[in-house]
Amino acid sequence: MVLQGTIVNTIAIIIGALIGVLLPKIPEQFKKTVMQAIGLAVIVIGIDMAMGTQNALVLIVSAVIGGLIGEILRLEDRLNQVGIRVEKLFTRKKDGKSEGKIAKGFVFATLIYCVGSMAIVGALDSGLLYNHDVLYTKATLDGFSAIIFASTMGIGVMLSAAAVFIYQGAIALLASSLADYLHDGVIYEIRAVGGLLIMGIGLNLLEIKNVRVANMLPSIFIAAIIMIIISMF
Repeated sequence: MVLQGTIVNTIAIIIGALIGVLLPKIPEQFKKTVMQAIGLAVIVIGIDMAMGTQNALVLIVSAVIGGLIGEILRLEDRLNQVGIRVEKLFTRKKDGKSEGKIAKGFVFATLIYCVGSMAIVGALDSGLLYNHDVLYTKATLDGFSAIIFASTMGIGVMLSAAAVFIYQGAIALLASSLADYLHDGVIYEIRAVGGLLIMGIGLNLLEIKNVRVANMLPSIFIAAIIMIIISMF
């Protein structure tokens, strides 16, 4: 089922948000330990995906060229700016205090869960190979973070589940419709490059290194283009 990973991810956010609303404020050390555990799991999944490459040179070239394109386009900075602007639209201030708590929680959580490499790579993996491991891991990450976010921002966090379902579901369905036109070599290299990005997310979660993962998103498309060109000869 193409949408299986997306559905699990959506349910995880809903359950996490409900728990967060009912629970008292979570101690900081608990949050840190949970995120570190998930970070380690994310790195393992990324390594497993990257090891599936059938051409290491394509993997390296795609990552380098894609990363340079992302830096030139300043994708990470632009995505952050979009997040700030959207949040300002939904957040009013009166007498120095924020209003629209539900809207703020919805916008904040939606940006966190949708504007990221894991959502795109996971949805592509679901659509192209019917492999939902990345989205299952994302569901775990989103579920626990929803508990944390909802405990401070309220029920608005739960509403972001609808945005995640539409966003990831659309990518997965589009990828599935294109799968018949892509040979296995293209799909495997797309997945391998996606694995590199997933590893970067894991390093960010562990606070080992700040990897500008969003700037590397073009690498996925570069890998597909290179493999299609190679297949022509």
